[in-house]
Amino acid sequence: MSVHTRTGKRSRVTATAGAALAVALLAAGCGGSDDDAKAASSDDPNAPVTLSVGLYGTFGMMEAGLYDQYMKLHPNVKIVEHSVEQSADYYKALQTHLAANSGLDDVQGIEIGFVADVVKNHANQFVDFSKVDGADATAKTFYDWKVAQATNADGRVVGLGTDAGPEAICYRKDLFQQAGLPADRAEVGKLFTDWNSFIAAGKQYEASTTKAANSHFLDSAASIFSAAVYQGDTAYDDAKGNPIPEKSDGVKSAWGYASTAASAGITAGLQQFSDAWNSAFSNGAFAAVACPAWMTGYITSQAGDTGKGQWDIATLPGEAEAASNWGGSWLGVPTASKHQKAAIELVKWLTAPEQQVTMFTSQGHFPSSSTAAADPKVASATSDYFSGAPIGQIYGETADKIKRTPIGPYDTQVQQAFTTALTNVETKKANPDEALKQAQSAAKDAIGG
Repeated sequence: MSVHTRTGKRSRVTATAGAALAVALLAAGCGGSDDDAKAASSDDPNAPVTLSVGLYGTFGMMEAGLYDQYMKLHPNVKIVEHSVEQSADYYKALQTHLAANSGLDDVQGIEIGFVADVVKNHANQFVDFSKVDGADATAKTFYDWKVAQATNADGRVVGLGTDAGPEAICYRKDLFQQAGLPADRAEVGKLFTDWNSFIAAGKQYEASTTKAANSHFLDSAASIFSAAVYQGDTAYDDAKGNPIPEKSDGVKSAWGYASTAASAGITAGLQQFSDAWNSAFSNGAFAAVACPAWMTGYITSQAGDTGKGQWDIATLPGEAEAASNWGGSWLGVPTASKHQKAAIELVKWLTAPEQQVTMFTSQGHFPSSSTAAADPKVASATSDYFSGAPIGQIYGETADKIKRTPIGPYDTQVQQAFTTALTNVETKKANPDEALKQAQSAAKDAIGG
């Protein structure tokens, strides 16, 4: 996974299978038939057209019934989705298509881990949504930081946002209570207002003589790192998108908090998105986890019915200084599409506030549209599974506070270098200073520096 749930890590795909998928997509993702191309080249907006949508993991638009709704509104349009399980496999195939300028779908999903590469190196191969009719009105419905992440230095906007990942902390009320910690979300929020007090709460949890056996406070040090790193002025890159992990204030502070937690033994030392981590949601191996909005759906699927009412949500530590976002995607239209006009209209409709509200109420995907987030169906939403938590309010207030932290093409690889080093501190008792040097070296290798 890069930094988003829909990277397909809910199941595994082998390298061989991934390569086969890439080859298949080269043949399949051709944006419709020649007959479609002839029809679409006419000025008739009602001419029959087949639009192919290339995605990864489960975006949920088909599952939410949006395709069927759009096709009912536009009887001449047929939508065909091509989805790859793993986002890494998907993006390798997309890069191959872009290099050949062929085999591209009419609409392509762009994940946050790859958007910087698209913006920097492939912007001219995607329709510029800043020049699309009604662009001003469309842009005003999104959070500023969401639009900025998909905009290059020339102001070219490569896609329109689908969802976002404002962060909070999800925790097990029952495990907190057993360990003598408060369970009420308001009291929990007061318990850890910053990362230092969060770590202190973790030490209190671990020192408890009444806590559940074989249970730790936090799933992994990566939970702290991945959330805290984006609370800095910079994370992995400078304002121009150049990697600076060795100089970043966000990396420095996040490493300090996360390595302290790892050394203090308050984490379960689990690798996020591993089978053991997935099982831990139901077996009580940890009591808290960094929780972007999409994680609530992940927890629900992993913990199952027995977890209902055991989980709750509190605000992210340090949020008064800066909120954090983990995840989110965009839909772009390649300039090579034979059906640009029709594809643009589909993307505009799928990402419009009304549809983002549907995606939230149906699939739990938090909107990247501030207009949608303000809709009562979102803003007033609560979750029975998470003990009645006001999820619309919690995540909406966080999304309002998010600032644009520069992102770059190598962020996924750089973050992996640091989280791997943190795992060594957790599980192999590696010296934090030595682990940091190893992380910086691995990050440098990843970016070719």
